[in-house]
Amino acid sequence: MNQHPTRPAAILFDLDGTLLDSLASIGVAMNEALASLGLPTHPIDAYRRFVGDGVRVLAERVLAPEQHHHIAALLAAYRPLYRARQLDAPAYDGIFEMLSALEAAGIPMCVLTNKPDDLALEIVGALFRETRFVVVRGEREGVPKKPDPTQALELAAAVGVEPASCWFVGDTPTDIATAKNAGMRPIAVLWGFRGRDELERAGAETLVDAPAALVRLALSASSSRGSDPGA
Repeated sequence: MNQHPTRPAAILFDLDGTLLDSLASIGVAMNEALASLGLPTHPIDAYRRFVGDGVRVLAERVLAPEQHHHIAALLAAYRPLYRARQLDAPAYDGIFEMLSALEAAGIPMCVLTNKPDDLALEIVGALFRETRFVVVRGEREGVPKKPDPTQALELAAAVGVEPASCWFVGDTPTDIATAKNAGMRPIAVLWGFRGRDELERAGAETLVDAPAALVRLALSASSSRGSDPGA
């Protein structure tokens, strides 16, 4: 684990698998969409491997290569089914307390997800009403999505801080790559959709096993010479 942390000037959070345990809501909706087209469904746990890179990639991953001609129809079926369940996903234990502590410490926070932008705004607005995120941003037409750094850099600029002083917190290799591409510090969470080995292979140097550990890490004095709290 990376030593001697510098307190972040801002923190960018992924959404699914980082703030929200949305695996079931995504998986159930996609399985219903697949079934409506007469296509095979998947165990909910399999969606850990499918999510994280946007809804079109999700559709590609749940289909066999020879079924990719169904992508447009599958997405059309999936979107209303997911929208009906999008607010069913609970926050992970300790997330609200973590966000409250970081906000009280004066650390600006944003959300950057590969979920469509309109859904991201609706979900965060409904489920995190008590948290002041400076910007919430999802996938937008004509703008490259994570792991491209474009939107992460836009959020740093919106907050008014240098990318190098930002932390990017997520649960997948895509989030780690986004942080590295943007020149931000990647923080990998172990309560999300991917495991420690995969995250370390992706280049994660700092991993945390609980939201409270992230708070301790973020609030550590910049002059601290101790180990990072967490996993």
